[in-house]
Amino acid sequence: MHAGLTARDLTAWGGHRVAAITVLARTWGKHRADLVHIGGELLTCTAYEAAVMLQAADTAAAIVARLDAEPAARTAWATGEIGQAARLPYLAAKSLFRNPGRFEYRAVGGVGLDRLDPAARAEALARLAEADRVTVRDRVTQGHLAAAGLPAALEIDPASRVAALFGARVRRHGAAGEPAAMRAASPPGYVAVQLAAEYGDDASLDRLADHLEGGPPARLFRAGAAPWHDDLAVCRRLAGRLRGARVFMSLDLWDICALIAGAAAYCGSSLHGGIVARAFGVPRLPFPLPAAKAAAYWQTWEAD
Repeated sequence: MHAGLTARDLTAWGGHRVAAITVLARTWGKHRADLVHIGGELLTCTAYEAAVMLQAADTAAAIVARLDAEPAARTAWATGEIGQAARLPYLAAKSLFRNPGRFEYRAVGGVGLDRLDPAARAEALARLAEADRVTVRDRVTQGHLAAAGLPAALEIDPASRVAALFGARVRRHGAAGEPAAMRAASPPGYVAVQLAAEYGDDASLDRLADHLEGGPPARLFRAGAAPWHDDLAVCRRLAGRLRGARVFMSLDLWDICALIAGAAAYCGSSLHGGIVARAFGVPRLPFPLPAAKAAAYWQTWEAD
């Protein structure tokens, strides 16, 4: 069973049906509950950030405008949205379930753990201390935990197994629909390009355009469409700066993997985009803007 902070049916985009973990915990009853937290920067995602990212884009913008300068109101709103008062709700406490079994954190990230406020950092360490197993995906996070007296082993991000486990599915998606059209439009090859919404200022877009100009045509895609993730308008603005660029519209997980797998190269701020590229043997071009999470990961798993 798959759980998140709210119930979602993601099957239309190649994902799973996801249950709200607070509801799941209430209905799980006395049965043993084993829980595995997998991947992502789980150790530093605050309740407010999580709750905003679960909104539609226009709703999120209105909420941020109303609450961003009101810490107490932010906290109250986030608690109501996700149904729990945890500061870091993606770190589920064992006490959430009546009969907690084995709780694991596998290949999680927390590059910014040292920058959390003291109360949130203490909560993160408490959740990890009660876990039965903790592995992290980069040495920066490992160092933060070691300094707090919590040893954690390194484990590569699970997305690194995508080619081995789902290669045939990705190839099927690559042979049809939008991924196939992108490839047909550029027989010599293309660069799969992604950038988070935070790089939407003109200076960043100019720098990216200079970096990519002169190479194969760019195919700009979104690695996610949640608020504070990627933004279609930003993709279109970068495409307007690049000759022959096209914007890839699909948000289907497997279409995105197929676009990356079929590329001549990948350039993006998304760590998982880079991990998928590596899994399919697609060269990664340097991303010419700060991306601390990705840098920590690649410095851990690639000697160069």
